[in-house]
Amino acid sequence: MNNSGIEIERKFLIRKPEEAWLETEAEGSDIVQTYLEKSDRGLRGRVRRRSGKSGTVYTHTEKRHISAMRREEYEREISEEEYKELLLHSDPKRRTIEKRRYVLMYKGQRFEIDLFPFWPDRALMEIELEDETQKVDFPPEIEIIKEVTEDRRYTNSSMALNIPFDPID
Repeated sequence: MNNSGIEIERKFLIRKPEEAWLETEAEGSDIVQTYLEKSDRGLRGRVRRRSGKSGTVYTHTEKRHISAMRREEYEREISEEEYKELLLHSDPKRRTIEKRRYVLMYKGQRFEIDLFPFWPDRALMEIELEDETQKVDFPPEIEIIKEVTEDRRYTNSSMALNIPFDPID
């Protein structure tokens, strides 16, 4: 996210990389993400518990879509107690999303690769950009199936409602 609170990112559906390779090349953490009832300001909120080598961090995030690639984002770290309190306002229509996230650095770029328990053969990879025209150099070990930046079905919020299982070659 840039300093203005605007997040610019591209998202890709990829073949699921070997987890052994990811464990040696990237930093992994486990994420549990729960969506909250929509706020009166029209923002989509979520709470997240992220556990990794350095411990557990809780965050509260609110987002508003501006375009497929751009979002307003407000994120703050919260206490475990506030996390539990906010869980009481979870959206009953959306499932909690659990995933294993790997942060992979390649040529000075930060890729986030999310592995989900419901997908045995695919994963999602995101990269945050400084601007929409920024060139991306992809790691050669990653096989991109297709870009899904503009496909709202692949947002975590949408997957909390319905998981896409498009055929892949």
